Amino acid sequence: MPLKIDVYGQSDVGLVRSGNEDFLHIDEANQVYAVCDGMGGHQAGEVASMSAAQVLERVFGSFSSEIQTDPALAVDESLPEKGSLLVKAVRLANRFVYRKASTERSMKGMGTTIVAIAFEDGMVSVVHVGDSRAYRLEKSNLVPLTRDHSWVAEIAAQQDLTDEEAENLVGKNVITRALGVRSDVEVDVSTYKVNKGEKFILCSDGLCGFADDDEIFRVAARYRDDNKKIVEELIQMANDRGGSDNVTVIALELIDIGESNGNEVGPITIPAETREILAVEDQWLEQIESAPEAKKKEPAVSAEPKSKVFLALIFVLFAIVAAIIIWQTTGQ
Repeated sequence: MPLKIDVYGQSDVGLVRSGNEDFLHIDEANQVYAVCDGMGGHQAGEVASMSAAQVLERVFGSFSSEIQTDPALAVDESLPEKGSLLVKAVRLANRFVYRKASTERSMKGMGTTIVAIAFEDGMVSVVHVGDSRAYRLEKSNLVPLTRDHSWVAEIAAQQDLTDEEAENLVGKNVITRALGVRSDVEVDVSTYKVNKGEKFILCSDGLCGFADDDEIFRVAARYRDDNKKIVEELIQMANDRGGSDNVTVIALELIDIGESNGNEVGPITIPAETREILAVEDQWLEQIESAPEAKKKEPAVSAEPKSKVFLALIFVLFAIVAAIIIWQTTGQ
C-alpha cells in the first residue's frame, strides 16, 4: 500500500519583524517536509533558510540515486534509505550555505536551523540541526522527536533542570548548532515506525519559543481532525503572545501507509564530515548548482518587475481606449 499523507503548512512573519527568515519546505512527491529558521539579518537569514530547502529539493528531486550510491558520502547503514539520503542532503545544505556565506560579503555570518522528516513505507526519519522541532501528536500528549541544539537545552540536560528552571536561564535563545556557520556539521537523526492515522507537527522556535509542549498539545488536540486549523491556531497563539518572531508550522497525518521491516534508530548524532567527505560534497554542489532547475525558486522580490509591466500594460490599454473614444466623439 503506497503512503498517503495529508499535509498543511504555513509561515507567518509575525507582528514585529519586517521580513520572514523562516522557510517552509513541502515536497509531497518525495514525502519530505522541513522547516528552516534563518539568521543573519539584512536578508541573509532569508537566503540561508531558502538555500537549505533548495538543496533538499534538488537532492531528492534530481540526484537521489546518484548521491545515495556514492560510497564517499556513506553514513550509518542502519538508517532507512530516505533517512540516509536526508542526512546527506542536510550535510550538503550546510556546505552550500557555508560556502555562500564565505564568498559573498553581504551574506557573512548567515545560517539556518533545520528540522526535516522523510517518510517511506511504515517508517519516518527525523533529521535536525538547531532548535526547530518535530513532534508526534498522540491522544493524551505531544511527544518531542528532537532535542534543541541550544545552550539552555544542554545546561538543562547536564543539571537535570525542570522546565521552569530552564525558562529562567539567561541566554536561552543561543543555539549551539546551525547550518552554515561551520564548514562541517553534526547532524542528529532518529527513525520511528509509524501507524496509520498518526499526526506529526514541525515548527520553528517562533512557536515553541513562546509556548510550551502542553500548550501546543492543547491547541493541536482541539483541532485534531483539521491540519489547516491546527496550523492556523498555533500561529495565532504565537502572534497573540506578541508575535515577536517569525513562526512556521507544518501538520501532517498518515492516511495510508505500507509495511516496514526497518528498525527504529536513535536518536544518534552523525559525526561531522572529514576533509575527504567535504571535498566530495563540494563536487556534488557544483553539479547541483549547475543543474537547469537549480534556480527554479527565486526570491519574492522578483515579482516586483512583473507588477510594473502589468501596470504599464493597463496604462497603454487605457490610453488606446481613451483615444478611440475621443476619435469617435470628434468624428461625429
